Amino acid sequence: MSTEAAEAPHPGVGPKGAAILETRAARKEFGGLVACSDIDFVVPERSIVSLIGPNGAGKTTFFNMLTGAYKPTAGEILFAGRDVGGLPPHRITKLGVGRTFQNIRLFQTMTSVENVLVGMHCRLKGGLIRSILRTPGVRREERDALARARELLRYCGLSERVDDEYSMNLSYGDQRRLEVARALGSEPTLLLLDEPTAGMNPQESADFTRFVSQLRDERGLTILLIEHDMKVVMGVSERITVLDHGEKIAEGSPAEIQANDRVIEAYLGSGAAGSAGAGSGATA
Repeated sequence: MSTEAAEAPHPGVGPKGAAILETRAARKEFGGLVACSDIDFVVPERSIVSLIGPNGAGKTTFFNMLTGAYKPTAGEILFAGRDVGGLPPHRITKLGVGRTFQNIRLFQTMTSVENVLVGMHCRLKGGLIRSILRTPGVRREERDALARARELLRYCGLSERVDDEYSMNLSYGDQRRLEVARALGSEPTLLLLDEPTAGMNPQESADFTRFVSQLRDERGLTILLIEHDMKVVMGVSERITVLDHGEKIAEGSPAEIQANDRVIEAYLGSGAAGSAGAGSGATA
């Protein structure tokens, strides 16, 4: 099998409900520190799943294993049935996994459109020589990519006035949306969002919660998010997994997680079950 065939985008995902992502005893150690301890985890196709837990629980480390930033110490990470554990990030991105970051990582001195075009790079076919020669095919692809980048900015709720604005000059909420637009540029089937509503006010968080559901419903994406805002988590998730000290301590529906004594003790707090159920937006 050729390299291109082996890395064809969006491989063989199954019907809704089939696993698009699965980890089997996934483990990450840093010297003597176990950051993630033998985690079994499944994300069904076209679902919205949240990963929660207190600070230092291993959530971002787990995300970094899924996206290739960290190589697992042991275990398997399967995306659409293929073991991707240890593959570099650009290859995992090309297979169909996109992500945003807990701390915004935009190219600050590039425009909004340019940031999205960077996200689209893995789908462009121009190549070095054709790009240098500026062949008609390359020029056509660049025009199509630019139009697509602007369409993604509109879809993510960004107005035309920000297209040519440096990303460092955008408001915090717009920078968060630009990160999503850049991730969508890679044409993912699985989108990982790392604390996407951090720093947002309640109205912005509510708007973003609706947007996450829209991404799944309109674009058929599978969404996995790390989130501390319990109003967001309980409002958007179909399934929730809870980590504590690098171990999975609970998994289930929002109602099951709210009622789980171990989760309440480790993370939500004694009054959180009732307050989260009432939509208080409790955070941790």
